Amino acid sequence: MDKIKILVVDDESRMRKLVKDFLVKNEYEVLEAGDGVEALDIFFENQDIALIILDVMMPKMDGWHVCREIRSYSKVPIIMLTAKSSEQDELQGFELGVDEYISKPFSPKILVARVEAILRRTTQNQVDNVISVGGIVLDKSARLVTIDGKNIDLSYKEFELLAYFMENQGIALSREKILNHVWNYDYFGDARTIDTHVKKLRSKMGQKGDLIKTIWGMGYKLSVDDE
Repeated sequence: MDKIKILVVDDESRMRKLVKDFLVKNEYEVLEAGDGVEALDIFFENQDIALIILDVMMPKMDGWHVCREIRSYSKVPIIMLTAKSSEQDELQGFELGVDEYISKPFSPKILVARVEAILRRTTQNQVDNVISVGGIVLDKSARLVTIDGKNIDLSYKEFELLAYFMENQGIALSREKILNHVWNYDYFGDARTIDTHVKKLRSKMGQKGDLIKTIWGMGYKLSVDDE
């Protein structure tokens, strides 16, 4: 069985080694980054990272910027490490979607316990992560899509879009609602930008693309009944 992969990001090599040693001792695989830019490169090269331990104060790009960038693409659990312990920093972290906030100095054993607790919670939340509709199977945790047993390659947004359609099978979804869910923010521009993404998604789905129905004047729905 593959080991759970954790990314540790800190500009202090001594701190990275301390954290890594305790994680490896507990059977985790550890990737390391010494700054924010390197952290993002590693994150996007490794889609199976299960959790990120992220220092706030770093050169090139600080932890807040890294967190914000990752959160625009992924809900991977993030533990923030900081030398500061101000309430304002903690609030900023939670507003950005940080799962845990640990102030330095800390006990490595406590850090590992927090990691294990978050991963247990994440695993419980992934029970219903495989969705199957009309020959389309989407695995949210593995980020894989198969159509009639054949893998199809989707971009991040195309994957999220298809997942949203499948989770709401048979329900008419407005363009605004789709954008708010898939892009995670209120969209105040031309909501028909969604049409471009739907067109690309349908094309990659081949004949199954016809399951995504256009609701004229409103948006779309995925339905296997309206053949």
